[in-house]
Amino acid sequence: MLDSAAMRDKVLIEGLEARGIIGILGWERKIRQKVVLDLELTLDFRKAARTDQIADALDYRDVAKSVRAFVSKSRYSLLETLAEELSRLLLKQFPVRALRLRLWKPGAVPHAKRAGVEIIRPYRNKTAYLA
Repeated sequence: MLDSAAMRDKVLIEGLEARGIIGILGWERKIRQKVVLDLELTLDFRKAARTDQIADALDYRDVAKSVRAFVSKSRYSLLETLAEELSRLLLKQFPVRALRLRLWKPGAVPHAKRAGVEIIRPYRNKTAYLA
């Protein structure tokens, strides 16, 4: 079990852009739209800090590449579904114990900078969540 100090360690990725099919309107189903993601990924940094080796750390580039690939193949109607499925992928693929994902869709609401959703998946038995 992780102690409270390790539960405060976070990798942050802000403003990651990706394009995918997202939306409920007919025209939205035909084009790839931009979404912007902010990620907070909780994991234990202590080993990476001690060894100073990327093999013991979470590689931000791998996370970004995986997120962008997933979004580019997605065909969801709702941001909520994309956020849920993306959080499942991140928890399964990387040594992440908890996450906060903000998923923004610029231009979704007239006269607003952007609209979006936030999903938080706190630490718990990882296998129970993935079932």
